[in-house]
Amino acid sequence: MASTSPDNHLQRCAILMMSLGEDAAAEVFRHLSAREVQLVGGAMATLSQVTRSDVDKVLEDFRQEADQFMAVTVGSDDYIRSVLTKALGNDRAAGLIEDILEASDNANGIDALNWIDANSVAELISDEHPQIIATILVHLERDRASAVLALLDERLRNDVVLRIATFGGVQPSALHELTDVLNDMLSGQGAKRSKMGGVRAAAELINYMSSSDEDAVVANLRELDPDLAQRIVDEMFVFDNLVEIEPSAIQLILKEVDTATLTIALKGAPEEVRDTFMKNMSNRAAEMLREDLEAQGPIRMSRVEEAQKSILQVARRLAEAGQFSLSRRGDDEYV
Repeated sequence: MASTSPDNHLQRCAILMMSLGEDAAAEVFRHLSAREVQLVGGAMATLSQVTRSDVDKVLEDFRQEADQFMAVTVGSDDYIRSVLTKALGNDRAAGLIEDILEASDNANGIDALNWIDANSVAELISDEHPQIIATILVHLERDRASAVLALLDERLRNDVVLRIATFGGVQPSALHELTDVLNDMLSGQGAKRSKMGGVRAAAELINYMSSSDEDAVVANLRELDPDLAQRIVDEMFVFDNLVEIEPSAIQLILKEVDTATLTIALKGAPEEVRDTFMKNMSNRAAEMLREDLEAQGPIRMSRVEEAQKSILQVARRLAEAGQFSLSRRGDDEYV
């Protein structure tokens, strides 16, 4: 571990989870959202050279925080408001507090679908009306929703993507009714009501699909609604777009991607994309990568696409964690 700082919450979580033992850590993971599992699991995977003093410090901090937590009334609205305001500031907290408190009173089972394999989810919802399927998918983690979408037959998939792209929200009563049905089937947990549909949601889902499915969906959308299709394409971020983000962002991505995956991903990439990565590496590392690419034999395009998508997932994860923005350079406005 390059550095363990009391301010690095993910590293602290990772050290704590590694200290708990397999059974206890697994029990904790059961109570986290899919996104939280991804973040903490990623931090655990990058831990190295953790000293005994690091572990002792994290455990002692956890003990003190646990003591303080037990001294408050768990679930108190005032406590939640105070914590969020302290963590986010008045302006940011104000927009979240009411939604969080309301959601806690209306826990539902959509999020449980994030923990079920995509085949089972597709089988569960494939006979539902396309609008219901769209409503469910916009509330799921993007990668899980995309995997489910890919398993639907082509006609249904195209219909659902169109509905996601034009999705403007759902009446609370309808969402509650859908929630009750899912709860009966799954006995699930609370859903994240903040994730809604729209052009961005459709673009994010399509980004996770295979290239062939992606092309087919976009082509179908162009036939149905050319303007909407173009808006979705404009929101999509593909591997070649990585040349348009800041060099510091490329450097962060490189720290999270192994050399083998990068070599395969760059095998089918334009020279400009290769140069973007090599310029952000040491001269020696860039030269070794260049030699690996030259020595590499033919690779199936499916492997190249898989490697590129895995790197894109790293980029999106880092962007969602606030490490950088995936906005293309030159697109930002200044005031």
